[in-house]
Amino acid sequence: MRIIKTCRLSFIRIFILCLIGVISSSAIAKQTTLTTWNLEWLSSSPYHKFPASNRHTKDYKKLQKYFQSVQPDILAFQEVNDLEAIRRVVGNQYQIYLSDRSTAKYAKNQFGDINQYTGFAVRKSVSVLNKPDIKLEKSKTSRLRFASYIVLERPGKKPVHLLSVHLKAGCTGKYYNSHSCIALKREGSATHTWIVERTKRKQPYIVLGDFNHQLTRPGDWLWKLLSNNLAPKPVLVTKNTNASCLTRSSKNANKIHRYRRLIDHIIASPSISLSPATQHAYTKNDVLSYRLSDHCPVSTDIVD
Repeated sequence: MRIIKTCRLSFIRIFILCLIGVISSSAIAKQTTLTTWNLEWLSSSPYHKFPASNRHTKDYKKLQKYFQSVQPDILAFQEVNDLEAIRRVVGNQYQIYLSDRSTAKYAKNQFGDINQYTGFAVRKSVSVLNKPDIKLEKSKTSRLRFASYIVLERPGKKPVHLLSVHLKAGCTGKYYNSHSCIALKREGSATHTWIVERTKRKQPYIVLGDFNHQLTRPGDWLWKLLSNNLAPKPVLVTKNTNASCLTRSSKNANKIHRYRRLIDHIIASPSISLSPATQHAYTKNDVLSYRLSDHCPVSTDIVD
């Protein structure tokens, strides 16, 4: 009798442990890590006018190490010139979707020496649908501002529409009547139009990338533009994210610079449950010893 009771107890324990394992695996499967990272002139063919593009094997290995420490399911990247370069960072377990602007169809929209493309690197176990780029500048000959667009497919749940953006630099704060701010306003309006369309169709969305702007400033004009007349309002996932990124000073290569506010952001529809965004900073020694990037990765998790 004792043997039978012992067997029954053992069976129950094993069953409970297995059940816990299934529940844990299910919970883990629901979490999808999203990261945005501007890789600063990442190219397998360096161009002398942009020293940041001149990277060696040790630099790629260090970039890869930082990527592996984050291990995102989906990476929204910016400033990547070619597939070979991004592959050296993300490895072979990811499917790469490089901007449409990199294809022969858009040869007139490419620079002859080096380009800054947006795109996505998606873990091969994750199912996505590749969509045509969204042009944030309407000029037919624009060589920039093609936002990469994919749709994350989730069994039993609504797909999530993802946009990787790289907006105009030179207007990080207040609005001035300058070329940079005027261009950024145009691109912000185009991004807003895309968000409006997703909202009307009740399609969950996430916009990730280098906005080149401090959206978290009180009363920020670009955030007002991006969220204007939207119901429900989009969520600025990076609103409370600490800016901890260290980069090499552009004025003195032996010194460190730290940005006070983020310019890399994540915006999402409120229908998606996301964890607070985190910036993954480089160490001071790595910044001075390797050619990394003037941006640090920023991540969030879809937890629903």
